[in-house]
Amino acid sequence: MEELTAGLIRGGLILAATVLALTAVELIARRSVRSLQSVKRVDEPRRQQLVTIAQAVKWTVSVVIVGVAVLTLLSTFGMNITPLLASAGVAGLAISLGAQTLIKDFIGGVLILLENQYVVGDTIQVGNVTGQVEQITLRATYVRELGGDLFIVPNGEVRIVANQTKGWSRALVEVGVAYEADLDRALAVLTESASAFVQDPAIAPNVLEPPQVMGPVSLGDWAANMRVMVKVKPGKQLEVARELRKFVLAACEREGIALPYPRQEVWVRGAHGKLETASQTTEG
Repeated sequence: MEELTAGLIRGGLILAATVLALTAVELIARRSVRSLQSVKRVDEPRRQQLVTIAQAVKWTVSVVIVGVAVLTLLSTFGMNITPLLASAGVAGLAISLGAQTLIKDFIGGVLILLENQYVVGDTIQVGNVTGQVEQITLRATYVRELGGDLFIVPNGEVRIVANQTKGWSRALVEVGVAYEADLDRALAVLTESASAFVQDPAIAPNVLEPPQVMGPVSLGDWAANMRVMVKVKPGKQLEVARELRKFVLAACEREGIALPYPRQEVWVRGAHGKLETASQTTEG
C-alpha cells in the first residue's frame, strides 16, 4: 500500500513537472516570438523565418517532453523500460523501413526551414492549393485558402512551390481597348495614369519601381489588350492591382477611351447580291 501511495505521489509529481515544462516551453516560445517581432535590426523575411523556426522547435520539444514523461511514469510504476527501449529501437528500425514517406516529410520540413523556402504568413501555391501559410511543422505545412478551407500538405509532397510573397511581387492589370480606339493615344493615357497612380501617397510606399505599360500584348475577339505592370513589395500585388484597375478605368472614361463589349458582326447578302452588315451586341 505504501509503495502504491509513493508511486502515485511520484506519478503526480511527474505529471505536474510535465505540465510545468510544457507551460514553460509555451511561454518561452511566445516570449521569443514577441521579442523577434519587436527587433528592428532584423529585416522582415529573416524575422518571419526565425518565428517559423521557433514554432517548429516548440512543437518538437513538446513532443520530446511528453515522450520522456510517459517513459518516466512507466518506470515509476515498476515497469522495466530497458527492454522497452531496446524493442523500441528495433521497432523503430522496422517502422522506419515502412515509413519512408514520414521520414521524407521530416526531411522536407527541415529543408524548408533551413532554406527559408517559405514562412508563416507567406502566400504560396503548392500543386492546386493556393493560400496563406498558417503553420509549419516538421511533418506538414498548413495552408489556408481564400475560401477558408485549411489544407494540410505533407512536406515531402512539396516538390514545386510558388512563393507569392518572397522578395518582391508584381501587380498585373490587363486593359482591353476597343479596336475603333486610337491605340497610340490609349497607350499614352495608360502610361500617364499609371505614373500618376504610383505617386498616390497611399500607394507609393508599396511601389519598388516605376510602372511599365506594354501593348498590345494580345488581340481578343472584341479588344486589343494592353498590360500595366507595377513592381511592388511582397504580398501587396493584389491590393495594388485592385486600386490600379479602378484608377485606370476612371482615366479611360475621363479621356474617352472606348472600352470593349462583347458583340458580333453578321454579313447578310441581300436580294440583289449586295452585302449588308448588322452588328449584334451580346450582353451577359
